[in-house]
Amino acid sequence: MSPLFRRKGPAPQDRLVTLIGKPDCHLCEDAQVVIEKVCGDLGVPWEKKDITRDPELHERYWEQIPVVLVDGKQHTFWRVDEGRLRKELTD
Repeated sequence: MSPLFRRKGPAPQDRLVTLIGKPDCHLCEDAQVVIEKVCGDLGVPWEKKDITRDPELHERYWEQIPVVLVDGKQHTFWRVDEGRLRKELTD
């Protein structure tokens, strides 16, 4: 089957990956490396948010950072699996 007919979700450029973390967090740095690679390969925009500057994010996620959202929904936390993130963004 052609990839054109297989796609169920939005095009990669219409997705958004959000990394929620804090400064001096080695897991956050590791997550960013994976996100930069996958999003760069697929042309998916991404953003980084700092829980130390946002009380609402801090309250919600402080025990889970880094947290990765895809299109505003929680995808994962603590460790980012490259294959899983890639699959989420291409299915």
